[in-house]
Amino acid sequence: MPLDLSHPVPTIDVRAAVSPEEWDVRVELAGLYRLAARHGMTDLGGTHFSARVPGPEHHFLINPYGLMFQEVTASNLVKIDTDGEIVLDNGFPVNPAGFTIHSAIHMAREDVVCVAHTHTVAGMAVSCLKEGLLPMTQHSLRFHNRISYHDWEGVATNLDERERLVRDLGENQTMILRNHGVLCCGRSVPEAWRGLFALEKSCASQLQAMAISKATGRPIKLPPEYVAQGTSDKLESRHGKDTVSRDWPGQLSKLDREEPDYAN
Repeated sequence: MPLDLSHPVPTIDVRAAVSPEEWDVRVELAGLYRLAARHGMTDLGGTHFSARVPGPEHHFLINPYGLMFQEVTASNLVKIDTDGEIVLDNGFPVNPAGFTIHSAIHMAREDVVCVAHTHTVAGMAVSCLKEGLLPMTQHSLRFHNRISYHDWEGVATNLDERERLVRDLGENQTMILRNHGVLCCGRSVPEAWRGLFALEKSCASQLQAMAISKATGRPIKLPPEYVAQGTSDKLESRHGKDTVSRDWPGQLSKLDREEPDYAN
């Protein structure tokens, strides 16, 4: 029987029902939701992050539909399979559109552990620009020639769209969903957060630069291609373990002090 989603949110504890490896992923993914909330990357309950559960079963975790990001905990994340069936019933439902997008990537990309999709103002605005994300700043150069685009097909509840989502993403970890929002993948939860954070800053700074340019009549200066590509290659070679391991523990430590219930 579904849980009563009236507030306060019901407290549940599934730690004893899952493996230690799954629990670690649950804590990290719940932490990602809380960090996104802190940085204004929410759209009420309309966006979603997911993480692959360790093991051969192709299960993944996603947020409980109806809860705000700041209410997500390790235990109330919902475990589902690639057919959308709930594997561990904790009483919470799942967003159908979230299932379509995330199952597509988890089915096709074994290298992807975490998928993060947002509808921020900056991300949605850039998704509406024909030119998409421009190679303007050090942050945005990280994505130079490493970002994909997927055309808007309406609310993502049509399972046929999964094939096209996967095709358009290709081997990249980042994709702009035209007229919709953005999507970042990672080989870990911390890596997905690092990419999402950089992409949000890239979109916001581009919009501000474009607004200033239009208001003042002063042109935007883009770096030459050899600098853009060289910077992208250098950032890609640094991207991953060293950078993530430096940033992520401090992020979780802050949550441990100020929002410790995320790890329940």
